[in-house]
Amino acid sequence: MSFTGLPPELVPALMTGEIIANSSEKGRADAYLHSPCIQNHAANLAFLPNGVLTCVWFGGTMEGMGDISIYMSRLEPGATRWSQPEKMSDDVAKSEQNPLVFNAPGGDVWLLYTSQTSGNQDGSVVKCRISADGGRTFGEVRVLCDIPGTFVRQPIVVNDRGTWLLPIFRCVGLSGERWTGDVDTAAVLISRDQGKSWAMTEVPDSIGAVHMNIVPIGGDKLVAFYRNRFSESVLSSRSTDGGEHWSAPQPIDLPNNNSSIQATKLENGVIAMVYNHCNALMSDARRLSLYDEIEGDQEVKVAPAEIVERRKAVWGVPRAPLSLAFSSDNGASFPRRVDLDTGDGYCLSNNSKDSVNREFSYPSIVQGPDGFIHVAYTYYRRAIKYVRLSTDAIA
Repeated sequence: MSFTGLPPELVPALMTGEIIANSSEKGRADAYLHSPCIQNHAANLAFLPNGVLTCVWFGGTMEGMGDISIYMSRLEPGATRWSQPEKMSDDVAKSEQNPLVFNAPGGDVWLLYTSQTSGNQDGSVVKCRISADGGRTFGEVRVLCDIPGTFVRQPIVVNDRGTWLLPIFRCVGLSGERWTGDVDTAAVLISRDQGKSWAMTEVPDSIGAVHMNIVPIGGDKLVAFYRNRFSESVLSSRSTDGGEHWSAPQPIDLPNNNSSIQATKLENGVIAMVYNHCNALMSDARRLSLYDEIEGDQEVKVAPAEIVERRKAVWGVPRAPLSLAFSSDNGASFPRRVDLDTGDGYCLSNNSKDSVNREFSYPSIVQGPDGFIHVAYTYYRRAIKYVRLSTDAIA
């Protein structure tokens, strides 16, 4: 089942949530999740304590608009269809984005997401809702971090000491300019009291390294992977003290197009990363910024900018193919890859109403207790696509 070449008006009819075996690939099944929204983006997968697989994402008319809200769909164990989505946030003045689900060690389930006005990511805060009944219902919205420009994307990790590590990135605004991501940095929010309080530790020399994705690799050793604002390579850094301190991010052998990645350690010890195998050297497609379609007539009411020489974030590089790569050396190298979706990945527009955008992006990956690998990602910004893979499909 594919949207490729279909008229835009037929696309919603495919978003039934039904999981169908892929006739061309052994061990693979696909689904397009239900959604009431024109635009759907930034999926994250997580299993609840009772074995239900959840997918959260944001939906509305266009990223940055006030009708962008968080949605959650569920896949019961043994089910062949994803549930109708539940709307999890509804602040009509804010664009609510980048949700994630965290199973706290004490049994609570946390839903985290960002909240901003228009395309002003440098003003974003992190909000959360907590479930005390295993994810069936969630409590009231509260602010987890009110430091402006704080953004989340990747899961919370609990280290061997019981410390919670929430990887974040700092969307840094510059005087007299709209946010464009040129000087964004990485950090970790650390909680030693089960989320009651948080302290921030910065990742050194991390300008351009965002969407920090922490993967435990044994004991106090952790590896982190990053999206690269300059559209060069996936970046990586390491910690040997349980995530308290990190080395400076360095490039690895996978390209990055300034779009999200996600990795997880499989039960066989291999790290699997899902990402776009593309960067700025592979395409000359460019756009001004992520939000250039909604910001053209807004006045910037701040002091004139001081002229500073700096590297510019690169936007518009195609978001395709959507690939899955494997590392057997704790993330030092990823010599093997398979493509999950291929196309031109056109992303010079976020326009979902007219199906202008054709990206496969913002992937999430988890492995289930039965060994199957589950992936969810943005499909043309019209739908969230789900792929289930057996070991046969990735051998």
